[in-house]
Amino acid sequence: MKRRIYCTVPQALIKEPLLFTLGSRFQVIPNIRGASVTEEIAVLTLELEGEEASVSAAVDYLVESGVKIEELSGTEAESEQS
Repeated sequence: MKRRIYCTVPQALIKEPLLFTLGSRFQVIPNIRGASVTEEIAVLTLELEGEEASVSAAVDYLVESGVKIEELSGTEAESEQS
């Protein structure tokens, strides 16, 4: 499955290896579709690909870490057609 999300990463987490963790811990492939990073904040548009349970666990991890997540519309429909 593929799921697109918009992430707002707070300053305290900018230097954390969040994308590496998604790949290594959850076996999810993170694809950066867009990004803007400053010293104060980072915003990312990500496409996460993997098993449905793994993608959900990866998103939960980001939320629990303090990343604000917004679902991008059309995500579920696109994954069903792929």
